[in-house]
Amino acid sequence: MSDQRAKAQGAAPVEAVVFDVGRVLVQWDMRGALFAKLIDDPEKLDWFCSEVITEEWHSAHDAGGDLGELIAARKAEFPGHDALIDAYATRFLETIPGNVPGSHEIVRELAARGTPLFAITNFASTFWREYRASEPLFDLFGDVVVSGDEKMIKPHREIYDLAARRFGHAPEAMLFIDDNADNIAGARALGWQVHHFHNAEALRADLTARGLLESV
Repeated sequence: MSDQRAKAQGAAPVEAVVFDVGRVLVQWDMRGALFAKLIDDPEKLDWFCSEVITEEWHSAHDAGGDLGELIAARKAEFPGHDALIDAYATRFLETIPGNVPGSHEIVRELAARGTPLFAITNFASTFWREYRASEPLFDLFGDVVVSGDEKMIKPHREIYDLAARRFGHAPEAMLFIDDNADNIAGARALGWQVHHFHNAEALRADLTARGLLESV
């Protein structure tokens, strides 16, 4: 018996599947998909993406920080780079170059089997609205908790508790899928079943072992 199947058989039945969005359903790459097109010098690109527009800084926007205030403060801290900093605000959708291979197919298969689907995403409100308007996959989801809307962010307990109330299932009856180890640990500590996402193939195997997808 595989480790996945043994683990799945020892777990409570899964009533709903809860997805992260970035790097689980869609690719996200600020450096390669956006700023590498704007900065020719590799050393400057390294500096800009490690000191100016970083994922750590971006997380403040995900947590509900005001975009205008964040941009103004960054320009004041790093003068002479206004156009590049503005690109973060005006060209963010370019940082989402495509879907994670195989993940959307899994969502559609789960939906076809009648599995309730939800999402918890660290995503700034404005950027989420822009992205969501172009992505019909989320029509299959019963609800999506967006960090920027709620001004709370994974892996903090508050966002998981809010999601459990909104989704209407006990944490132990939901499978939470995320690529970030801290987010997985945060959910697990609250009793959620979890899958640490690495690729769609491994996720499919886990979902199949749990009886949520048919084996092929």
